[in-house]
Amino acid sequence: MAIDDDSQPELHLLMGNTKPLGGMESSGTMTSWCGHCGMGLATPVPPPGPGSSFRCAFCHGVTRIERHRGVRESAMPIKIAVTASLSVKREIPASFPKICGMKKRALLVGVSYTGTPHELKGTVNDVKEMRRLLVDKFAFPSGCILELTEKESDPSRVPTRENILLAMRWLTEGCGSGDSLVFQFAGHGVQHVDLKDDEVDGYNEALCPVDFEQSGNILDDEINETMVRPVGRGVKLHAIMDTCHSGTILDLPYLCRLSRTGYWQWENHYPGGRGKRPNGGLVISISGCRDDQKSADTSGFAESASIGAMMDSFIQAVDAEPGTTYGRLLSAMRARIRDGHGSRRLPGRLGSYMRRMTASSGVQEPQLCSSEMFDIYRKPFLL
Repeated sequence: MAIDDDSQPELHLLMGNTKPLGGMESSGTMTSWCGHCGMGLATPVPPPGPGSSFRCAFCHGVTRIERHRGVRESAMPIKIAVTASLSVKREIPASFPKICGMKKRALLVGVSYTGTPHELKGTVNDVKEMRRLLVDKFAFPSGCILELTEKESDPSRVPTRENILLAMRWLTEGCGSGDSLVFQFAGHGVQHVDLKDDEVDGYNEALCPVDFEQSGNILDDEINETMVRPVGRGVKLHAIMDTCHSGTILDLPYLCRLSRTGYWQWENHYPGGRGKRPNGGLVISISGCRDDQKSADTSGFAESASIGAMMDSFIQAVDAEPGTTYGRLLSAMRARIRDGHGSRRLPGRLGSYMRRMTASSGVQEPQLCSSEMFDIYRKPFLL
């Protein structure tokens, strides 16, 4: 689900540039980096205050600029320190479930953006349905599931940028061989221009926490570093992503794309070996749409509650065929999403024509990415 970044409020709005860190723009400015997208920022010297925040006009992320002086303040030069607006170097909250001995654990995030122009109605239902599926179908202990929603009374379980990153650490911390991990996200997603030249399409994908207007988004690079790379040998992590621009949101090297002949085939998105792989484990993401697409709710699904179209199709497919393969799961999800956009209500040749044409239309297409290739038509889908 995408948002219009133009509606975000301004703090100190700075235009981007590409000059080196520390280069002087003029007698009154200095170049620093945006803490989120890496774009150069022409910041005033000295900053307006001892701890000023600036919003990047390019990605709208907020970066905190601090000035540090020595003991004799008048004699020491000003040093500019650029940091992201929030840090996740603190301890994991004590209220999170204890992970010792857990072979199965899950992090479920539903962001509603309540009271904002970006409000979503079905994300809490997504979390509830995913919890039911994990407990009833895949024997996840209820006590090993961590939920972050705006309905939570515990401040550490509200889906802020910092809480989500801390929860990602909780999910993978101390995992060992035989562990099964699940991460689910329902909310808004956006794209930013890739400045590191490590994206095939030239864009980074990002998740929008509830406080994205103040604290910035969570880039795919951060997701990969925090949640993908720590996955060790013998551990598997599944990510279920119902958000716009989510096809390669975990920066995994292999994307399974539907060919013109109707078969799912793997593509290597990092042929030069630059893929950000886990530490010997297996990471698989199932997302609601391609990187260039937007995700929808179930407004076209008359019999469904208000949940994401991707989550609806995923749960229906798993419920309908226990022990299904990844290939059959993808095909079932794709068919339900296309049907939900109205083509199933058209009979005869017209309905058949519309169902064929929706493959090339703007209807969202579920995506499968993985840290390694496998036979999706034979490998059972197991969490």
